[in-house]
Amino acid sequence: MMKKTSGRKKIEIKKIEKTESGRVTFTKRRRGLLNKASELCVLSGAEIAILAQSKGGRVFAFGHPSVDSVIDTYLGNNVSNSSAVSENPTYMLEEYNKEYGKICKELEVEKNKFKSVERSDGWWEKSFENLEVHKLETFINSLEKLKFNLTKKADELKNMSASSSSDHNIDGLLDELLSNNFGDANEDLMTV
Repeated sequence: MMKKTSGRKKIEIKKIEKTESGRVTFTKRRRGLLNKASELCVLSGAEIAILAQSKGGRVFAFGHPSVDSVIDTYLGNNVSNSSAVSENPTYMLEEYNKEYGKICKELEVEKNKFKSVERSDGWWEKSFENLEVHKLETFINSLEKLKFNLTKKADELKNMSASSSSDHNIDGLLDELLSNNFGDANEDLMTV
């Protein structure tokens, strides 16, 4: 059986003189070029921008993540791009360091709160006879709120199954209740 077509041949790269043949070649090669660029982006994570203008004046563009962001980066306009940023290990390290610093500051604040609570041992034993009326009212409201919350939590704990981990939870709940409910009253009594 004889082959009817000559198959794919390597053609000489030179300007195509026939206008219609040139248009067809441009369309096919442009499509192929854009497909290859898209594949390259997917495979390697590269940022690519391609601009092509036909003889008729139509402009075709492809860009990953976008044509504008790639061109701005190329021109040095320092436009940040979310996908480019997320793939940049140096940027990610800087972001992790910022987050670490923020968490360290939060930890320091919490440590200071804990130290101030530790220093306030025996605040309930201090005299409240010299308190001003509004401070005394605040103190009474805080005690009532604490009583309500402690009763509520005690009822919740009674309903929970008794286990070794629940003892640990009770300590945590009491610490949480005390720190949340005695902020104003504790400060008022410490100044007496």
